[in-house]
Amino acid sequence: MSINKTQKRDIAKFVDELARGAGQILKAGFSKSKKVRYKGRIDPVTQFDVKAEKFITSRIAAKFPDHAVMAEEGSDTAARSPWRWVIDPLDGTVNFAHGFPVYCVSIAVQYEGGTVVAAIFDPERDELFSATAGGGARLNGRKISVSEETKLGRSLLATGFSYSVATDRKNNLGLFARMVKTAQAVRRPGSAAIDLCWLASGRIDGFWELKLHPWDTAAAILIVREAGGKVSRIDGSPYDIFAKDILASNSRIHAQMQRALTGRTEKQVK
Repeated sequence: MSINKTQKRDIAKFVDELARGAGQILKAGFSKSKKVRYKGRIDPVTQFDVKAEKFITSRIAAKFPDHAVMAEEGSDTAARSPWRWVIDPLDGTVNFAHGFPVYCVSIAVQYEGGTVVAAIFDPERDELFSATAGGGARLNGRKISVSEETKLGRSLLATGFSYSVATDRKNNLGLFARMVKTAQAVRRPGSAAIDLCWLASGRIDGFWELKLHPWDTAAAILIVREAGGKVSRIDGSPYDIFAKDILASNSRIHAQMQRALTGRTEKQVK
């Protein structure tokens, strides 16, 4: 069984509506008092994460009751289906909880393990990034593409740090220090999904991070690839949403980033 263009288009329209709807819930709650609980020492959840996730999953259940769901705040379903929705109702929760305006909703629809439809909505800038497999990537309906920068020394990069940064020996601090000395500059906005969308739209040239979760990247990697970017693991091996590290770029600086992060020579990377 395969999915046709009409089916993909209809699902994409629905996903866009879900992302915008959940985003409006977050936008409305952004300036309000937040009830924050912690899943870990510095891993927060607010009532708006939960409310946005329920908004999304209840509508999926009504429209596609036989589809499986993987969601950050636990609204998973174990349905036996070739379809799976991978949802982050609020990527950038630390930012959101502090009133720092960089956060988003991320929704991916997978068919037989591959993402076929993706939408990421940034409520603060009213930006909807979207993609369909083979159909290109868009920002508010207009086609986007990655940058044309070819030199790492002139590139603007982004990265992030896991919630275990204070206790885990493999914490990205060494890689960050190395890249700060190699690239033009490195930013740390605090939302991997937004970082990857900004890569797809040419605002930054490359991104890497360790210890992300499936819902952090499932939608974004399709958007990057459909915009002409490249996604792999840091060692160059194929990336999937369960991998422990990610390297993404405009494709032109990918090998340079890999060499800088791994310490390998150009010959070893190739």
